[in-house]
Amino acid sequence: MRTPLLLYGLAVVVRLALIALYPDAAYPDSYYYVEVARSLAAGHGLTVPFVWIMAEVGNVIPDPAVLPVPSNAHWLPLASFIQAPFIAVLGPTGFASALPLALISATAAPLTWLIARDAGSPRLVGTGAGVLAAIPAAGTVFMGQPENFALLLPLVAATLWLVARGLKGSAWSFALAGLLAGLASLARNDGVLLFGAVGLVWIGDRVRWWVAERRERRPAGSSAASDGGRTPVRRPVPVLAAAGAVVLFLLVMGPWWARQIAVFGSISPTSANGSALWIREISEWNSITAEPTMANFLAQGIGPIVASRVGGFVGAVANFAVVICSVVLLPLVVVGAWRRRRSIDFAPWFVYTAVVFAGATLIYPLHVPGGAFIHSAIGLAPYAYILALEGVLACVAAVARRRPTWSEASAGPVFVWATVLFTAATAIPFGLGTMEAWDAERQPRIALAAEMGRLGIPPDDRLLSIDAGGMHYWTGRPGVVTPNDPIGTIEDVARAYGTRWLVLERGSVAAALAPVLEGGPRPAWIGAPVFVVPAADAGAPRLALYPVCTAAGDTRCGP
Repeated sequence: MRTPLLLYGLAVVVRLALIALYPDAAYPDSYYYVEVARSLAAGHGLTVPFVWIMAEVGNVIPDPAVLPVPSNAHWLPLASFIQAPFIAVLGPTGFASALPLALISATAAPLTWLIARDAGSPRLVGTGAGVLAAIPAAGTVFMGQPENFALLLPLVAATLWLVARGLKGSAWSFALAGLLAGLASLARNDGVLLFGAVGLVWIGDRVRWWVAERRERRPAGSSAASDGGRTPVRRPVPVLAAAGAVVLFLLVMGPWWARQIAVFGSISPTSANGSALWIREISEWNSITAEPTMANFLAQGIGPIVASRVGGFVGAVANFAVVICSVVLLPLVVVGAWRRRRSIDFAPWFVYTAVVFAGATLIYPLHVPGGAFIHSAIGLAPYAYILALEGVLACVAAVARRRPTWSEASAGPVFVWATVLFTAATAIPFGLGTMEAWDAERQPRIALAAEMGRLGIPPDDRLLSIDAGGMHYWTGRPGVVTPNDPIGTIEDVARAYGTRWLVLERGSVAAALAPVLEGGPRPAWIGAPVFVVPAADAGAPRLALYPVCTAAGDTRCGP
């Protein structure tokens, strides 16, 4: 047991180092999960004091438009549930949010070692793949964030491992896979694709058995081998095991779906109203004026539809190649996958890989560039690392067969560890570069929070911004997102929610408001900026704060 413990220790150290280097949430997903967790810890339940995207309130201006709003109309709550008790004990700090998820994601390292051992991989492969799961290439930097990368990395891999064990005769393992698939689905909407893959594996196993049984019943003298030469047909996963998987999945998701129906009238509100599925471009995801219906989607014609689906597939491949494989592992994964193409141990991984790429291509291609695919695909990493290192050994063996001077036994470990160390090392430049980008966005927000305190802006003044969750995280002020709509619609949102301030950021700004940030004409309801973080290139400011005057008698926006 020393090796898995050492792997877990390595993974924990890596994650604690990431938290020490960047102890805060860094992007909208993370902000959201932290804010929901803090609300839970404070006793406010599943609510948030901001609207992070218009899709979460049905792509309309509610009447009345109130804050706070029920949370998790789109993003799911498991990451927040896990953070909440740590926040209650340690306080609302970045460390309290990140710590439990870091400890969970670290289990992927010993789990990878265990998967490799069960699959009959050489010990060298299992240990090396475990190190890669502890330092998962370019994706390592996300292991310190308080969101569901840390959950799906071990949950997806463990589910596929249990399904493989089920195929090899362990009925309880297959049933337990339903429980883990339920937890993955409670972490992300597209977690249900994992449960769908479990079902496809079961159906495929039944078909295999049915075909084999028919061949066994062929009469003597047929093309089938005689009875004495037949290999016994492997029994399929029992129906009872599949039923157990369904029951355990529903045990996890049933109560949550009941809550969603009670609060929103649907188990998946953003899918039911079409805002997640029938958009024609990603800007419609955060729009009031767009019409996310099937008819409107089909009206764009076959060309744009096919182009968006091709773009989703290409983006998914690029995400997988860069984030999981740091590019260098991709051809080795292909080699290893070819060698294991008939392996029972890897069959569930192949099925889920096909399902998750199909989802990125057909269901949510426009969300792929924003990271939707890699959240689901991160769970492919442990198996991919095993396949990559088996691919290394296969390449070494192929060369050794042609070069008698080579010693396969000596060269194999050298190339495996060289691959592991080089891939792990790519986490450093990618991670530091990513953290630098995060910090470039964080620093103006920290300055904004300090200036708002200096100006005496009340803590309940509402903000209009592109990242309402991030603004609440840094300033403590409630708010609402600026929709991707004409300036008149944005004004309607500002009036409905009684916002008092507008925050514009150069890195991300609604198109209709970009001219305001660039110093162009301002509508009468937006005043002159009271705080600006200038850009080094003397272009548009990195961040600017403007008064918003939608209430009678508010003179802050005068000449």
